[in-house]
Amino acid sequence: MIITAGSTWRDKVSTPDKVLERIKPGMRIFIGTGVSEPLTLVRHLKRSTAGNLLDLELFQLVGLGEAIGVTAQDSNKYRLKTFFSGWEASEAVSEGFADFIPSRYYQIPAVFKSGQIPIDVAFVQITPPNKAGFCSLGVCVDVARPAIEQAALVVGEVNTEIPWTFGDTFVPFSKFDMIVESTEPPIYFNRWKVDDIYDRLGANAAALIEDGSCVGSSVGPLYEALCHHLTSKKDLSIHTPFFFDNLMDLVNSGAVTNRYNRLSPGKSLTSYAIGTRTLMQWLDNNPLVEFRSIDQVFNPIDISRTPKVMAVLPAREIDLSGRLTLHTGKGNVGSGPSEVVDFFNGALISKDGRAIFALTSRNREGKPNILISVRKLPNQFSLWESVTTVVTEYGSVNMKGRSVRERAQALIDIAHPDDRADLVAEAKTRNILYPDQIFLTESAHLYPNEIEFRQTFKGKTKVRFRALKPSDEENMRQLFYRLSDQSVEYRYFYPIKTMFHSDIQEYVNIDYRHSLSLIGLPDDPNYDRIIAEARFDRLNPQTPYAELSIMVDEAYQHIGIGTYLCNVLMRLAKERQLKGFTAETLTENIKMHHVLKKMGWNIKVERLGGVDRLTMDFSRPVSPA
Repeated sequence: MIITAGSTWRDKVSTPDKVLERIKPGMRIFIGTGVSEPLTLVRHLKRSTAGNLLDLELFQLVGLGEAIGVTAQDSNKYRLKTFFSGWEASEAVSEGFADFIPSRYYQIPAVFKSGQIPIDVAFVQITPPNKAGFCSLGVCVDVARPAIEQAALVVGEVNTEIPWTFGDTFVPFSKFDMIVESTEPPIYFNRWKVDDIYDRLGANAAALIEDGSCVGSSVGPLYEALCHHLTSKKDLSIHTPFFFDNLMDLVNSGAVTNRYNRLSPGKSLTSYAIGTRTLMQWLDNNPLVEFRSIDQVFNPIDISRTPKVMAVLPAREIDLSGRLTLHTGKGNVGSGPSEVVDFFNGALISKDGRAIFALTSRNREGKPNILISVRKLPNQFSLWESVTTVVTEYGSVNMKGRSVRERAQALIDIAHPDDRADLVAEAKTRNILYPDQIFLTESAHLYPNEIEFRQTFKGKTKVRFRALKPSDEENMRQLFYRLSDQSVEYRYFYPIKTMFHSDIQEYVNIDYRHSLSLIGLPDDPNYDRIIAEARFDRLNPQTPYAELSIMVDEAYQHIGIGTYLCNVLMRLAKERQLKGFTAETLTENIKMHHVLKKMGWNIKVERLGGVDRLTMDFSRPVSPA
């Protein structure tokens, strides 16, 4: 179809009924995807009683509208075949009125290009043509182009309200055999509300994402919260299957530069956009976002070309071994197994990349999402051995290199506090945990999640600090075994050679009503080795003093970690109305004496048989007159 001089695209418009007259029984029709669904054409198809509209096959990747609702009465007219069994197609597939075609998303275009799925007719939504005679496919670039190339009849539904977008979106107006004008507004979606639970979940996931990372987004409050907490980052890139309002906010915040985006330097990369009218207006003629076909956007190899890809993926449930289930059904898009696995693999292959599974500790009905086992539940993620990072609103765990027992301990630590006792008890009966495993019920509610910070020391050594958890048992054992004989003797006053589970578990299970323990770890998301631990224990609640102890890995001594921890513990102790610390050290432990002396505390020393009993008042010593 060509626009001649003095005419406009409206002069070429046909009616939907004229288009449907060209359809023959048994034809295969490609329907545009997502919010680019050609609603006017599809709704006329659905309502029409024309005798030629029989035994049709409708192919659509993702349906977000309600136009192609498939019921028993539609079965003689057409049958929907979809590559995505969620959202509107979910019920039709489960009731047997539609067919689901399992496929890796990035491989779908090749199925169309090869003719393995022949297409007779293509219905796609487009913008009006520009002066050069090109239309834009708008906010959906999945397999529309190969469908257009293959179809004998190509019909464009012109919608004047959809945005003109950049990337692999341009199609000559001459490609279209027929044109109809849309009588329907585009499909818009409101933003998701974020409650306190999802806000904390998003914050915990964002804490794992460093400056210079590449991120994406999907449906739901998790991603609204995540993007909000990413606005303070620098030089982020965006490589995402779906572009939402939250990513628009992230770009507008200045956190996104796409400096390290290897596939589209300086531009955010996506295949679809879903969201509000505001988002669609923002995308119109916006060169900062590039739309490309799904064989590029979903291809794990292409994803991995950008370094530090952080794929935050929604999980439904997870068990203590790390097996998890995924969301599916109506209301979900981009979170099923076939979609998740591509970005999961891309993140794992990416240099310094990471796949982060995020879920709330309980579902909407208040039932636990962290379970003993998910083996009998549907929609499981098959690559469970590769699941390394899991986040809930109670924290995050790195399971890389951990045994099933260690995974179980770590996941219990981020379960809902009211579910942890039952998980421990059941895990003990199944021999997942040690039979003598300690669990302090009160501490589950008292763990200070708010204590988490980072500090840079001499030699640009970056360390992150948080409170000690029961699941740190193995890491604390390894810290003990890395200490020299002298350091062990300084810490324990005699040469201990072993640190069994029965000993260390009492140390890591803390009653946070009376004690506080901070640990330091290298500021590397893939590295969980404990390099320092400092604590105070209020042994006698009747006195305003607590017992102080500090332990620093010898490879990290003499850079200021001990002094820093003393200052932090002093601040936290003062918040608990403590007036000072007590400690016992060997008289010959010059290093410890030096650290404490630098604090400027008022220190009283009682020396007995080579052991110094120190009482350290936070008030400064009085200078002599």
